[in-house]
Order: sequence, then C-alpha cells, then structure tokens
Amino acid sequence: MGQSAAGSHRVRNLLIGLCVLLVLYALAGFLLLPWWLEKELPSQFKDKMGWQAQISDIRFNPFLFSLEADVFSAQDAEDRPVAAFEHLRVNLDVLQLARGVVGFDEIRLIKPDVRLDLLQDYSVNFVRDWKQANPEAGGDAPKANKEASEPPKFYFGHLAIEGGQLLFRDFTQDDTVELEIEPLDLAVDDLATWSRGEEDSRYSIQAAIGEQTLEWEGELSINPLYSEGRIRFSDVNYKTLAKYLEPYLPWQLKGGRVTVESNYWLSNERGFQLETSGGKLELKKLALALAEGIEEPALNIEALSVDGVGFDLTGKEAQVGTVRIEQPMVSAVRRSDGSIDWQASLPPAETTPAAETPQSPDQSFRWEVQGVELTQGRLRWRDEAAAQPAELELVDLSVTIGKLSHRTDEPAAYELSTKLASGGQITAKGQLTPTPFNFEAALAGSGIALAAVEPYIQLGANVEVEDGTLGFDGNLDLDGQDAPVTGTFSGSAQITGFDLRLPDLEGELVSWQLLRLAPVEFNVNPARLEIGTVTLEQPSLNLVRVKGGAHNIERIVKSDPDAGAREQSANSASEKHGDSEPAFIFRIGELLIDGGSVGYTDRTLTPVFTTSFEALSGSVSGISNVPPQQGLVNLQGELAGGAPVKFEGSLGALGTDETSDLKLTMEGLSLPVLSPYIGRYLGYAVDAGKLNLELDYEITGTSLKASNQLRLDQMRLGQAIASEEAVNAPVKLGLALLTNRNGIIEVDLPIKGDIANPDFRMGQVVMSTFVNLLVKAAASPFSILGSLADFAGFNSEELGRVSFVPGKIALADGEAEKVAALAKALNDRPDLLLSIRGAAAPKADGLVLLKARMRTAGETVTDEAWARAQQEYQTGERQLPPEALSQLAAMRGQTVHRLLQDTHGVPDDQLFTLDTLQHSELDEQGNVIVPFTLDVR
Repeated sequence: MGQSAAGSHRVRNLLIGLCVLLVLYALAGFLLLPWWLEKELPSQFKDKMGWQAQISDIRFNPFLFSLEADVFSAQDAEDRPVAAFEHLRVNLDVLQLARGVVGFDEIRLIKPDVRLDLLQDYSVNFVRDWKQANPEAGGDAPKANKEASEPPKFYFGHLAIEGGQLLFRDFTQDDTVELEIEPLDLAVDDLATWSRGEEDSRYSIQAAIGEQTLEWEGELSINPLYSEGRIRFSDVNYKTLAKYLEPYLPWQLKGGRVTVESNYWLSNERGFQLETSGGKLELKKLALALAEGIEEPALNIEALSVDGVGFDLTGKEAQVGTVRIEQPMVSAVRRSDGSIDWQASLPPAETTPAAETPQSPDQSFRWEVQGVELTQGRLRWRDEAAAQPAELELVDLSVTIGKLSHRTDEPAAYELSTKLASGGQITAKGQLTPTPFNFEAALAGSGIALAAVEPYIQLGANVEVEDGTLGFDGNLDLDGQDAPVTGTFSGSAQITGFDLRLPDLEGELVSWQLLRLAPVEFNVNPARLEIGTVTLEQPSLNLVRVKGGAHNIERIVKSDPDAGAREQSANSASEKHGDSEPAFIFRIGELLIDGGSVGYTDRTLTPVFTTSFEALSGSVSGISNVPPQQGLVNLQGELAGGAPVKFEGSLGALGTDETSDLKLTMEGLSLPVLSPYIGRYLGYAVDAGKLNLELDYEITGTSLKASNQLRLDQMRLGQAIASEEAVNAPVKLGLALLTNRNGIIEVDLPIKGDIANPDFRMGQVVMSTFVNLLVKAAASPFSILGSLADFAGFNSEELGRVSFVPGKIALADGEAEKVAALAKALNDRPDLLLSIRGAAAPKADGLVLLKARMRTAGETVTDEAWARAQQEYQTGERQLPPEALSQLAAMRGQTVHRLLQDTHGVPDDQLFTLDTLQHSELDEQGNVIVPFTLDVR
C-alpha cells in the first residue's frame, strides 16, 4: 500500500514537472524567443551590416516549429531603404532533422521590397555594407578544413515569394540604370541540396517591370547542378534594352518591344553543358536612329519573328528556323563627302590584328538558318554627293532566302521583287554560293523611270532626262573562283519613250520611241559586248550650232581634269592586250532604224540656218571593233522636206586601220534652203536652184579620202548679204563660168584629211573648197573656162588673148582654132560677157606700116635705106599718120567681134568692144596680142 502511494506520487510529480517544462517551453517559444528576436535582430543588423532595422511583430509556435514576422524594414548607413517585407512565414520540418537534414516545410515571404545596387567595382551593396561593418573580416578567408565533413543538407518543401518588389540600380554604366521589378513571384517545390537520383524540384518565377514580364518555370537540381525548363521575356521595352546595349550598339534605339522565349537544359555533371531548343524571338515596331539627337529613324521594322531557335554550347552548334521580317523601312544617305551615314556611324575599326588560332574542322562553330522572308519592305536612298541630290525609293520589297548554314560552299536560293516609287518594278531569282563566290540570277525589270537616275547621269553629262522607261530580261552569272571575277549577262533590254534634253536649251536633244537590244550578251572578264539586233524606232536628234561655233552635243560631256590620266591608263591597258585585240570588244549584228529624223540649226548665221533629215530608215550590219570585219550600210531618207538621200557602202572594223567605203547620193535639194549657209561665204542669198550630191568616202583608220561631186541646177543668186566671212571676189562671174548652157554646174571637190583632227570639219572643208573654186574662177576666168571647155593645147594665158600678125588684120597661125573654142564656151554660157580690146604695138606694127608706106610712096627699100628708115622712126624723124595705129587696133577688135558673131554664132549681146590699146604686148612669136576680159550679166 505504501509502495503504491509512493509510485503514484512519483508519477504525479513527473507529470507536474512535464507540465511545468511544457509551460516553460511554451512560454519561451511563444513569448521569450519572439521578444528576444525583436530585440536582437536590429542590433545584429546594425553590427553586421550597418543597417537600421525595425520589425513590427515576431511570432513563434514551438509546437509547430513555425516562425512568422510582420512588417520588417531596414535602412543602410545613408538612411536609404535597403530591405523590407510585409510578412514572413517559416515552417521547420523537425522529422527531417533525424535524417541529418535541415528541412523546411514552407518558407513564404509576402511583399518583400529589396534594393540591389551593382556598384562600379561590380560588387553589390550588401557586400559593401557587410565589409564596412566588419573591417576585421576583410583579410583572408579561413582555409577550409580538409577533414571537414560534407556540407549540411537542406530541404525546402515549398519556397515562395509573393508580391515582391526589387529595385535594381546599375552604377557600372555612364548613366545609372534603374529597374523596378514589381511584382516578383517565386515558387520552388521539393528542393534539396543533395543528389536524389531522378527526383528534381519544380520552380516557377514571374516578374514584371511595368508591362515587361519574365516567366520562368522548370525543374531544378542543385547537386549535381541541373535545370531544365522554359523561360520567356515578354514585351521588353526598347528603353530597357538600350541601357544595356549602349556600350555595344553604335546606334540609338528609338522604339520597339521584344519577346524572347526558349526551352533550355543545363547541367554541370560532366562539365558545364547548355542546350536550348524551341526558341522564339518576336520584335515589334523597332525604330533605330544612327546617332544621338537624330529623331528620324534610319531603320523601322513593324515585326520581326524567328522560330525554331536552338543552341548547343558543347556541340558548338546553333539552329534557327525561319526569320520573318515584316514592313521594314531602311533609309540610307550618301553625304557630300562620299561617306554613307550607316558606315560613318560605326566605330573605327581596330587596327591591331587579332591572333589567329587555327581551328580543326570538329572545333568550328556550326550554324544553320532555315530561311529568311522579308515582306512589304521599303528602301530609301538619298545621294547628296551628286550635284543634284538623287533620291531613290524601293517599295513593296519582298525577299525570300532559302537555307543558310556554315557550309558556305552550298548554294542558297533566293527570290526578290520590288517596285520603284518613281515607277517600274524589278524581280530577281537565283542562287548564291558564298565560297567560292558564285552568283546566279534571272533578272527582269519593266517600266523603270530613267528620270530617277538623272542625278547620276548628270555626274558625267550635262543633260536632263525628261522621259523614258527601262526594261530588261536576262540571266546574270558571276564566278569568283579565280581572280578577277568573271561573269556574263545574257538577255535583252529596251528603253521606250526616251527624251533627253540640255538643261538650258529649249527642245529635245535626243529622243526615240523604242530602243531594243536583243539578244544581248555581256562578258565581264575579258570585257566583251555582243548584241544581235539593235532596233531603233522613231529616233530623233536635234543638233544646234550656237553662237561661238560650238555644237550643243559638245556640251553633253562634262569636263574632267582626270580624263587625261584615265586615257593614258586606258592606252596602257590596250598595249597590254596587244595591237591585235582591243581591251573592250563589241559586236552588233544589225542596227535597224525606222522613222528617224535629224534636225540641224546653225545660229551663227544670219538668218538662222535650219533644216531636217526625215524618214530615216534602213540598216547597218556587222558593226564591230575586231578585224577582219565587213559591215554593210544601207540607209535612206529625205532632206529638207523632199530631197531623197541614200547612204550605202561597206564598213570596216571601227577603231582599226581597216578601210570603209561609203557612198552618199542626194537628188533635188532646194538650194534656197542652204541660202543662209551659202550667203555667209558668197555674200549673196540663193533665190533658186537645186543640188544633187554624189559623195564617195574612203576612210582608212583616221585618214579620209573623199570625192564630192556636186551638181547645181539653175542656181541663181539673190540679194547681197552682209557677211564678214564673205569672199572679196566676183563670185557671180565664178558661177557663170562654172554654169553651162543648160544652167547646170558640175564640179568634183576631192578632199583629204585626218578626221581625228579636231579642226577638221567636213562641211566647212567642202564649202571652203567650193568657195575657193569660185574665187579661182573669178580671178582666172579663162583657166576655168579652158578646163570646162576642154581646150586641148591651150593654157589659161593663151585663152585670154588672140594674136595678130604685126601690121595686119590677119590672125596668126593657130589663133582661129582658139577663137572657135572660145566661141563654143561663150555659146554654152550665155551669162558670160566677152570684152574685146583691139590693140596695136607701136614698134612691131609701126615698122610694118612704115615699110608699106615707103613702098607706096615709091621709095627704094634697100637694106641700107630700111636700116636708116628704122633709125629715123625710132628717133622720131619719121612718123606715121596719127590715126594709123589706132585704126589698125580698132580693125583688129572688129575682126574678132565679127568672127565670133558671124562665123561662130556668138550672140551680139555677149560681145563688147572696148577702147583700143596702142601699146600692146607681143607673144613669143612676135605677134601682137589682142586681150580679152570676161564678165557676167
């Protein structure tokens, strides 16, 4: 009984003790520990971090081993908020301790607010504050105990952050970057710090910076390090990107939002391994300016998407699906100094060559892009280097590129189509092989307005393109396996509705309705151009000679100070190719012309000379600069409204010493059309007449040998024209001498010269030759008359006179034939007037008359008496009657007049007798000369 009471007492005391311990444990857990933590934590933060910390309430449940804390905040030494939260809950898994694991059933942090600063030395503010509060801990870290046991094991059943806020400040940039991440949500389930085989934890992270969000979920293992999942950054603003891309991107982001997502797998079990797959990139409304302060973007992209992105770090391999670019707009400007704004915006290239490390094939990076698709693109080009800024814009640009990869020896297919804002469209389709370079393209274009490229034409030509469209169709092949690059273009091309003008002159310079080249084959190296047929419909050329003597076409090509150096270089290149073959070869099978016209105006004349060559048609075949070549010319047309013209002959190789024989014939050109031009040199207008031409030109190299046969029918001069260049000669006489009885002038003007001489001008040479012929005729009329009348045996001096036997009215021997020939020439040229001046020679005629008079008077005429009589006649002691010589001279003139009129039928109105000449000259035979003069009505 006593033993039973004693045992019962011990049990009671034990229970009371346990209750007391339980109460004390509860009091310590519920009251003492929270009180101690609320008191100790601020001081610990002060000592260890230098922070001023406050906490509102801490609760601990010693039975559930759960800790809760409310409203925590901390400020750093600068009194700036550094960390805070609204609520913290921690549940410890006591059963895990039995297995040597520090386990937590749950750690939940509600609305944390943390400020994280990345300092200039790339440390963070938490480390800085700890070092500042613990300067004695700045030495070497204690060496690890080699015999230490494995690190403790931790397990987290559920780790969560809800409604968090993170202020991240980056002081490593020139301008401080601030990112406010809110809300920030994190959830990790079943996380252990030791290897558990196939068991991995699950995690998810969601964060936002304004409308920018991060979504990250997957599986995680800490030991060994392993993670697999998917990460997505959505609607990342261009301002966020610009803050971190600024050191690497030379341009300024002005707009855009990026969304990136990808599956990933990483592991550190066998070295660090990283793989991504199923990646996507979406870029919307990108705007890029080339420099700070420029508001106008140089690049705009409405949308860019990339799918199928994958990367293998260990395998050095990357895959990209299809890259799609929608509505890109690119602007580029070539500045006045020749630089391009995109190129100028790039940083200077480093001059120090990087060391090259040879890579074996298995170490090279492998990549592959399934394709590129670009739609509704625009490309705007402005060239300010030209005298007149050029602006070109491509619209509706579409580009498709096939598979691309690191295997650069494999061809990539492509297609391109676009339109020009100024009119026209271009398409291209083919394939490109980067290494070795090979480019194949099927090209086509239509309706391309040539006015758009006018500023580039004006770089070398002083012209304006008023109208015209270009079209082409063909294949282009370029091959860069060997230097230099070789290639060919084969196809056709045409220009329609072309109108080219000089900027300061009215009217067109060159125009045509259609210029078609088909087929065309152009070879790059060596340079060779071959054209089957050139068709030219309704071509028109307007030539104008302005005051000063220059022609308008001479103003087309702008002066180039480097032209001489380039010509010397070209000549050197030609010498390298040898004399047998030029550096550039061209062949044209046939040139067809239909409905052409050439207008010519000479404003140096008064009145202005103008004419036109119409209805030009025909063909020229076999045009080339490579001998041997025998081309044929067959052209015809009408000059000045009705004179038919034919141009025929053979054509040698151009630019060589081969001979070209060309013949031009023209019939019935109205001479008044040429009145301003003829009047300039003759001093008279042309009232009437027609001109026929027959020109034979033989051209060998630059040497010209020409025969110009002119036939002028019924040419009549009109009123006088004041001209400083008119010849000072009786041109009417010259014309009358050249004109036959039928009113026709036929002359042959042979010409020789070097057409390469800039002073040699065919028109001026022909005209000058004709004028010189007139001057010669007027100055030596009988020489021209003799050549025209075919006076065999008579020279020009003899034709201007007739000889009489001294003292008689009888013609000397042979003079009758001369008079007959002269009469024929006068009858053939009724406008000529012959003036006859009867003449006597005092000595030759006087002695004969004296001897006759002595005999008539019955005087003895012995040798002695005759010698004495001659002496007395010469000293004046003997004299003839005063009228004796004048009567003899007059009778001689009358004799020639009657002989021409009565015997040879020369009209009286062509013959005139002049006053006598009593001191005439003698010819070689001692006969007395009766001179003639010619004039014109």
